[in-house]
Amino acid sequence: MLTLESGRVPEVTFRTRTDSGWEDVTSTDLFAGRTVVLFSLPGAFTPTCSATHLPRYEELAPVFKAEGVDEIICMSVNDGFIMYAWAREQAVKNVRMIPDGNGEFTDQMGMLVDKSDLGFGRRSWRYSMLVRDGIIEKMFVEPEGEGDPFEVSDAVTMLRYINKHVEIPECVAIITREGCPHCLRAKEILRSRKLGFNEIVLGKDIEQAALRALTGSTTVPQIFIGGKLIGGADELEAA
Repeated sequence: MLTLESGRVPEVTFRTRTDSGWEDVTSTDLFAGRTVVLFSLPGAFTPTCSATHLPRYEELAPVFKAEGVDEIICMSVNDGFIMYAWAREQAVKNVRMIPDGNGEFTDQMGMLVDKSDLGFGRRSWRYSMLVRDGIIEKMFVEPEGEGDPFEVSDAVTMLRYINKHVEIPECVAIITREGCPHCLRAKEILRSRKLGFNEIVLGKDIEQAALRALTGSTTVPQIFIGGKLIGGADELEAA
């Protein structure tokens, strides 16, 4: 699939949307003199991209920074409006969203594929790469196959390449209720151990019936670490 021969990222101008309006950004702006991790995906707002691919890079951005990465870029063959809206919907703060609206960068990378069967038209194949001063050092390209493979372009695989001994924090999620003192205590425990977490607020992000279905309980907080239910604040403290 990959046809790029030079080992250098293509020189392209991206039309990006920001809070203050339109801004043109070039490949030189993004990569020259810097260490950058870029991951590209089939489309904004799509399930794997929204639930796993983008959030994990966002969550682990401080670890990448500690390992010498200047910036993490998420790229998709979507227009600037879509990428801007997706960033806001995902509350992205640590990943730079770059729209390859015309697919020019993706095409020159040899990563433009036809997803007309899904009604997507031409989109990017899923991949990640480590770029130093515009030179591609390493790429993780998903294997060719049916559907949308997601096996090697994830944040953890890239971090392990950069430093195989790096300590990678688990994903943490906490279900809370506004005004709950035990929820405040649980969040302070997590912060004191420098563990980032995703907060899910009862009555806003999740309903009581869903809380009971997920945890077997109707009380909060309920904390998940690495996908495993830990329990409440007391159980968290013990763990």
